[in-house]
Amino acid sequence: MENNYGAFARISWPVRTARLSLRPAEPSDAEATWEWRGLPEVNRWLSAAPTRNEYLRSFPSPERLACTLIVELDGVPIGDLMLRVSDAWAQAEVAVQAHGVQAELGWTLNPSEQGHGYATEAVRAAITLCFDQLGIRRLEASCFAANEPSWRLMERLGMRRELYSVAESLHRELGWLDGMTYALLADEWHDAEHQE
Repeated sequence: MENNYGAFARISWPVRTARLSLRPAEPSDAEATWEWRGLPEVNRWLSAAPTRNEYLRSFPSPERLACTLIVELDGVPIGDLMLRVSDAWAQAEVAVQAHGVQAELGWTLNPSEQGHGYATEAVRAAITLCFDQLGIRRLEASCFAANEPSWRLMERLGMRRELYSVAESLHRELGWLDGMTYALLADEWHDAEHQE
C-alpha cells in the first residue's frame, strides 16, 4: 500500500487555486488549526473534541501530518483538509491493481472565512489533485446527516450519495445520528469537466 508520504512526494507543492493554496501540514501548523478546530461550532462535527493541550500534543504525529493539507489565503491558514490514500478492496489475484487507488477526504474551515466559497474551492482543488496527480480512481467523504453544510458541499461538487445509514453514528452531544457517505469516480469528474 502506498501511504500518503509516497503519494504526496509526487506533488509539486503548493497547489494553487484562483485564491487559495494547499500544502502539506507541518508541526508548526498546530496553533493555527486549533484556532478553528477548537471552536464548538467546528468540533461538534469532528470525530474528537480534545482540549487545547491534547490537540497541540497530538497534531505533530506522523499519522496526522501524513494526511493533512493546510488551506491558505494570502499565506494565512484558514482551513485544513484530510486526504487519506488507501487501497481498494480486491480479490487476492488482482490485489496489486487496487493499491493506492482510493482516497478519503474531509475538511474544516475557519468559520470567520465561511460564505466566500473557500471550502468549495479548496475541496475542488483536492479532488483535482487526487484524480489528476495522484492517480486516484475513487474518492469518498462521509458526514453526519445533520451536518448539512458538509453534504451540500459534496453535492455541489458532483459527489454522489451512496449511503444513508439510519442512527449509525453516536454523537457526543446529540446521541445516535444518521450518517451519509458520498463518492466520486475519476471518470465522472473528468466527464463533468468536459461538459462545462
